[in-house]
Amino acid sequence: MAADPKIRTPIVCVMGHVDHGKTSLLDRIRGSSVVSSEAGAITQHIGATIVPIDAIRKMSGSMEKIPFNIPGLLFIDTPGHHAFTTLRARGGALADMAILVVDISQGFQPQTIEALQILRNCKTPFVIAATKIDRIHGWRINKDEPFQSTFAKQNERVRNDIETKTYEIVGNLSDLGFSADRYDRVSDFQRNLAIVPVSAHTGEGIADLLMIMIGLAQRYMGDALKLSVEGPGEGTVLEVKEERGLGTTLDVILYNGTLSVGDEIAMATQDDVVTTKVRSLLKPRPMKEILVEDRFERVKSVVAASGIKVSAPNLEKVIAGSPLFVVRGNMDELSARIRKEMQEIHVNLAEEGIVIKADTIGALEALCKELEAKQIPVMRAQVGPVSRHDLIETETSKNAMLRVLLSFNTPILPDAAEIIKDPLYTQVKVFSGQVIYQIIDQYVEWRDEQKRIAEKAQFEHVMMPAKIRLMPDCVFRQSNPAVVGVRVLGGKLRPDVDLVTRDGKKMGHLKTIQLRQETIREADEGLEVAVAIEGVTIGRQLNVGDDLLVDLPERHVKVLEREMMKTLNVSTQEVLAEFVAIRRRTEPFWGK
Repeated sequence: MAADPKIRTPIVCVMGHVDHGKTSLLDRIRGSSVVSSEAGAITQHIGATIVPIDAIRKMSGSMEKIPFNIPGLLFIDTPGHHAFTTLRARGGALADMAILVVDISQGFQPQTIEALQILRNCKTPFVIAATKIDRIHGWRINKDEPFQSTFAKQNERVRNDIETKTYEIVGNLSDLGFSADRYDRVSDFQRNLAIVPVSAHTGEGIADLLMIMIGLAQRYMGDALKLSVEGPGEGTVLEVKEERGLGTTLDVILYNGTLSVGDEIAMATQDDVVTTKVRSLLKPRPMKEILVEDRFERVKSVVAASGIKVSAPNLEKVIAGSPLFVVRGNMDELSARIRKEMQEIHVNLAEEGIVIKADTIGALEALCKELEAKQIPVMRAQVGPVSRHDLIETETSKNAMLRVLLSFNTPILPDAAEIIKDPLYTQVKVFSGQVIYQIIDQYVEWRDEQKRIAEKAQFEHVMMPAKIRLMPDCVFRQSNPAVVGVRVLGGKLRPDVDLVTRDGKKMGHLKTIQLRQETIREADEGLEVAVAIEGVTIGRQLNVGDDLLVDLPERHVKVLEREMMKTLNVSTQEVLAEFVAIRRRTEPFWGK
């Protein structure tokens, strides 16, 4: 059965941790038949590779008779979340499906989890490729064979090793809320994620991976893949590049309609929308013609889905990730649509919060989703480099913990970098990096540390509750000032405080505390120390065995009860309650 001409090729993105083999996997998929020039050979596109259905059938012999209406798979060549979050179409991710690469021996890494969150947020169907099976100790290589047949040829120890490692991945996925199993044990692909063990190095399992992708596309994506080839082209700008002899060019993935030489096209720039006329459309030459001086072949027009290089005037300011539309009819409507797509960030902004900058809308959304999950408010979210203006705006936040700018994968302009270097110049804390998790973790760590410092400072200024008992045989001086040994019964005793008896009577001023003849700043519950008390005589106003409490000012009690209660230990809370009860006997609303 021939592929349905009205169904376009699904667009696939490969994601995963930095060195788990995304690029090798893409290379393997491309290389398995790029070299052959017969029908069904894989064709190179700009920024993408088409693997036609015939090539996939050939790789997995068992599938030759099964009817398919999907023409093949279009792999976006820039692996990674970066591509996934940058490339948008119809307000969502450009990729229809994804392969999440996990090293079978190393399992989940921070970027694996990050990729999963992005896929979940975008509701994108995906398959797990458990790579590097050939690295498992004792593995016997059976080049390019489907997984089940090569698996059957391994010895029992290797098979057990694969099973164990696969179930570790199943466990990791389960912890994150996904139900998964090895692909040959999955009966409902809508409910369960398929894990396909593969080796990019030997080609084992690659055929199974491609077949699962085709099956998923065919089964669950038919409607999403219907397209109008006749309509005006719609695409996404993958990259803006300088090419020798051509000037600035765009690498574009066309996902709908037709794009032809002479068409007027509209795209987004950093500031607005630009329109221009297509001068030429270029495709890479087939592998066998690679020696031809001109690396590109010029074509008159191209239909979706495909990758193409566009040469046209005034492309310098176009931004990667921008939508590209062929202009037909009302330009104002189209401009409004592009602006909307570029600004349509699905983010809940707060009155008061941090500022975030990222290189693409998709990345901003992913960053915002993660911050939202951690209940960190965002006041502003924008695409583009970090400028001086961003820092000035961030500095207006009244809350020091929110005077923060997170910068994901985007440069910091020189004037902003100067400000950041000089702490006298700015109160803004900037966290930047290329892994969303790490930036957020750095911020949370810093924020928590700041809170600890602030609480400590607050503790030092707030008078703490304490209760002491005068100990027998420890009166070193009766008066002027009285020096006596006491035990701290509860709370935190500090010098320079007034004392009261348990019936609320003022009883002198505790001037200093000494432990083994050393003056100390505070004494905790259980400690026995010598104190100097002014304004009393032992044996007259005070006697051995008496209990005294620190006399706390009313405003300090309010701070302790309203803001610091969680940080006080049980004994301090009890002493505070006892003191407050004494005061409220005569004034019921004291300290409230």
